[in-house]
Amino acid sequence: MSEKTYEVRTYGCQMNVHDSERLSGLLEGAGYVRAPEGADGDADVVVFNTCAVRENADNKLYGNLGRLAPMKTKRPGMQIAVGGCLAQKDRDTIVKKAPWVDVVFGTHNIGKLPVLLERARVQEEAQVEIAESLEAFPSTLPTRRESAYAAWVSISVGCNNTCTFCIVPALRGKEKDRRTGDILAEIEALVAEGVSEITLLGQNVNAYGSDIGDREAFSKLLRACGTIEGLERVRFTSPHPRDFTDDVIAAMAETPNVMPQLHMPLQSGSDTVLKAMRRSYRQERFLGIIEKVRAAMPHAAISTDIIVGFPGETEEDFEQTMHTVREARFAQAFTFQYSKRPGTPAATMENQIPKEVVQERYVRLVALQEEISWEENKKQVGRTVDVMVAEGEGRKDGATHRLSGRAPDNRLVHFTKPDQDVRPGDVVTVEITYAAPHHLLAEGPSKAVRRTRAGDAWEQRTAQPQQGAGVLLGLPKIGVPEPLPAVTGGCSVQ
Repeated sequence: MSEKTYEVRTYGCQMNVHDSERLSGLLEGAGYVRAPEGADGDADVVVFNTCAVRENADNKLYGNLGRLAPMKTKRPGMQIAVGGCLAQKDRDTIVKKAPWVDVVFGTHNIGKLPVLLERARVQEEAQVEIAESLEAFPSTLPTRRESAYAAWVSISVGCNNTCTFCIVPALRGKEKDRRTGDILAEIEALVAEGVSEITLLGQNVNAYGSDIGDREAFSKLLRACGTIEGLERVRFTSPHPRDFTDDVIAAMAETPNVMPQLHMPLQSGSDTVLKAMRRSYRQERFLGIIEKVRAAMPHAAISTDIIVGFPGETEEDFEQTMHTVREARFAQAFTFQYSKRPGTPAATMENQIPKEVVQERYVRLVALQEEISWEENKKQVGRTVDVMVAEGEGRKDGATHRLSGRAPDNRLVHFTKPDQDVRPGDVVTVEITYAAPHHLLAEGPSKAVRRTRAGDAWEQRTAQPQQGAGVLLGLPKIGVPEPLPAVTGGCSVQ
């Protein structure tokens, strides 16, 4: 009897990517094997891990489910499951609109997926189970990670903020912090498996410690990461300006393996709009944080999220955003056009901005940020940087005979392939020779190549066929260079 296959389709933020690693691990623990690349629904189990904040998320889901309906008719025993934020929000609606779906589960009970699939198979009817609170912290579940050299590590779930454009707190719940000892134990286990880069993950990552009333818990966690031997790079996402305190900046600057990179969501540069968004900081506070970060880490690369066209945004408000962008000089900005999200306060606000006005402002903002990104990248020319080789970051590497990876500040670097063998996870020292707005080039010979335990782990993993219930360690690429699809808030937009 052939092994049953599965496919997990992920939409949305980093938290969903991390959850999908857990879903894959659960399915492999139950005896499934991953369907080959390009299977496109030709699997025994297809799982949709959904997002409720992407534009037209529900329409896209039902369109995809509709395409699978005839495939399921032709394939007896095939099962379809829908989880994630949209499942948490829509619940019974999914089965009503797509009665061929077998399982609907929420954000709080992803660990139930194998049981629900089996129950649906035995009872021959759809299983809808939505928990209202977290049943088990995701990191206690088995994992099937995508990379041998880098990993997400979840430190908290949920969010205590009430931003008017965001529905995530209603779907993910109030913030729940994980014990520091459990976090460090997971990191140490990952490092023992060959992982050399981790990204601490939370919907509001620097609010970590609110459960226990320790405002310095996050900076302490960063410093503790600095004591783990073999852990070369530490990143985190996404922080909130409200909770970004001086002790965190000091911990970043003083902990060698915490990278000089920061993603700090702005959302708007207008104090009036920030108030309407229910964001608990103002332009002056935001720029003050940027100034302190640059004073402590002059070469830090800072990125951000910005929403254009929030209800009531005037031309003067938009100019305040443009001013903030000019002052902050972000290395990169993920810019989004506001669109209504049912269930959020902003969806019912007066003075919704016409689409053509939002589009025109968006174009102006993108043009300004492109100019700044290019100018900031040009400052990198002539610098010598250590690039951690990545897998799949350079789409043209085969044709250009280059490799690609990330500098410590998370900038994407394409570099000339060295003479010696180099593997993902290894570190190559190069000199930057050219800058484009979204990447850097190092066209000369490499200055040094360091083979790493992470590279060994990658080599060992790829040398062995992935069969059975093997659980791997790692993460899809960190720091995706292109913006994700349009969003107005959510897990990765704080």
